[in-house]
Amino acid sequence: MRLKGKVAIVTGGSRGIGAAICRRFGKEGAKVAVVGHKNMTKANEVVAEIMKAGGTAKAFKADVAKPAQCDKLAKDVLKAWGTIDILVNNAGIFQWASVEDTTEKLWDDQHDLNLKGAFFMTKAVVPTMKKKRKGKIVNITSIAGVGGFPNSAAYCATKGGLEIMTKALCLELAKHGINVNSLAPGNIRTDMNVRLRKGDKNYDKRQASLTPSGIGHLDPNDLAGAAVYFSSDDAAQTHGATLLVDGGWSAW
Repeated sequence: MRLKGKVAIVTGGSRGIGAAICRRFGKEGAKVAVVGHKNMTKANEVVAEIMKAGGTAKAFKADVAKPAQCDKLAKDVLKAWGTIDILVNNAGIFQWASVEDTTEKLWDDQHDLNLKGAFFMTKAVVPTMKKKRKGKIVNITSIAGVGGFPNSAAYCATKGGLEIMTKALCLELAKHGINVNSLAPGNIRTDMNVRLRKGDKNYDKRQASLTPSGIGHLDPNDLAGAAVYFSSDDAAQTHGATLLVDGGWSAW
């Protein structure tokens, strides 16, 4: 067990990539704070799965787009388990829209959760990590943070911002024993993109034709091992790095 005894917070842990990471962290021995917001039923289902498999987990409710709730979440986890070793900033939304159709609300909603939320969650856990001179922060970015996509300018801006924020935080926090890295998924089969996949029967085939592996949308579990690496002692000297798990998409 590579994370035995560690306390991990995973935002957006009730579904998709976040849920896959939570389940894997539980198997690796971590105490997992499964953070949900709008669907706590799903968050509790993930907790139940982890506990059924012999792990330790608890559901926490927070809207991490709101800094005050980030602070409360960190305090609640500290109250429950006494420390925080790992933070996975995974919570995010994707709103597909052309430039003309992108409203201020669409822009703000994505930036508030995807970028601001990750920053203020990091701020909330840093004091604990600094005190113990050890911690792991993993930002879930995207291939949309290292390359552009049409009809996704606002989303790309959030993920590109999260990429460079990862490096800036690395420069500030590495000297305190805190590793800050980013995990950049490719096209993943989650409910975030289900509208695109179901709305166009050829969408998955087109994505597959653009991916060297020939897989249009990866399984969320394909990300979990990379998250474990960044969160483990194996990554002790990995700082400010981006690991792309995209089936080779970005290699073109």
